[in-house]
Amino acid sequence: MEKLCFETKLNELQYLSFMMKHFIFSLFFFLALKGFSQIIPIPDNIDSVDLTFKGTSINPYNIGYEKDGKLVISGYIDVYGSHYSDTSNSNGYQKFPTISPRKDQVGINILQVSAKYQSAHFRGTATIFGGDCPESSWSGYLNFIQEANVGFKLYKKLWLDAGFFRTHFGLESIQPRENMTLSLATTTYYEPYFLSGAKLTWRHSDKLSIQLNAFNSFNQFVETNKNKAVGLSISYNPTDKIRTTFSTIICNESVIPSLKQVRWYNNACIIYNSKKVLWGLEANYGYQTNTTLPLLNSSSFLFSSLFSAKYRFNPCWSTYGRVEFYYDPNEILTGPVENENHTIVGENLIGITHGYEFKPIPNSYFRIESRVFKNNGNRIFSFYNSPSYFRLEVLAGIGFWF
Repeated sequence: MEKLCFETKLNELQYLSFMMKHFIFSLFFFLALKGFSQIIPIPDNIDSVDLTFKGTSINPYNIGYEKDGKLVISGYIDVYGSHYSDTSNSNGYQKFPTISPRKDQVGINILQVSAKYQSAHFRGTATIFGGDCPESSWSGYLNFIQEANVGFKLYKKLWLDAGFFRTHFGLESIQPRENMTLSLATTTYYEPYFLSGAKLTWRHSDKLSIQLNAFNSFNQFVETNKNKAVGLSISYNPTDKIRTTFSTIICNESVIPSLKQVRWYNNACIIYNSKKVLWGLEANYGYQTNTTLPLLNSSSFLFSSLFSAKYRFNPCWSTYGRVEFYYDPNEILTGPVENENHTIVGENLIGITHGYEFKPIPNSYFRIESRVFKNNGNRIFSFYNSPSYFRLEVLAGIGFWF
């Protein structure tokens, strides 16, 4: 009986403690909103904008909205053809599949539609897509969403955005039109493609922007454990021709509760763009605890870099090249990769790419390129069905957007 009374009183204390925390949080949130209301003016037509209790009205289509913002609808399609000396996996994709992942066929990399809204105090974007790129390498959860986020101005140059984001790491993206080459560098393949969370961005000027961010995971839309990924990004453009960025993120991505693997990943980029020449340099350094193979009892690191350059003969024709290097001996990001003996090995990759681009109109391109891949020390490829250190690629692609 005494035990039951004790447990009852304990439950009551826990309940009172919870209610007190809830009250303090609600009071803090109310005071914060009151402060923001002094910064951001309340519109005169707030009743038409507030949709509370209007979802079940007789005429639910009379929905208020801001008329001063700008809404842009756009579309994009990319079609490719490819050939690889490597043997396809059982799912029909090559190793490191993203752009042009299938061998000896014509396919659609991306077919997407986007909507973007921008006003003085609010913004939002949503992109849905399909094709071989999202099928081979995108999130298994809500696979058709490339990005979907909304944000509002907190104060002057300070914005808060939340939702699903495309990555801000590196020079290359999931969309071939935003890259110099058709293929993705290995470092891009292992960087986070997509992130879900929130970003706090302060745009000091056209030259300087600083961002704090927090995400569910390093490369997932949904959380994989109880830990969050937090980071910092800085963009500085000293001149009209030079842009620089630095991004860092810290997380613990271990799916084993008893194994703590703290990851610290850093990315730095510099871009130079003139009338004739465009080049970009990227360098990455990663560090993770309890990772060294095979015992996972000490820390390890990875390093990767790429350099891409394009020379424009004229507005329509150009040639480009890329050199890439990726070193992850203990599979911080790469695992599991096997050699011809089905032994798990780290990666030590070098790649060289060369291609040509023709732009019949500014919002289009036709590219043809070749790449040579070499993995130093292990035969992780096959060269026409025989184990090999090398892989050869020939890719062609055409893209158009509006």
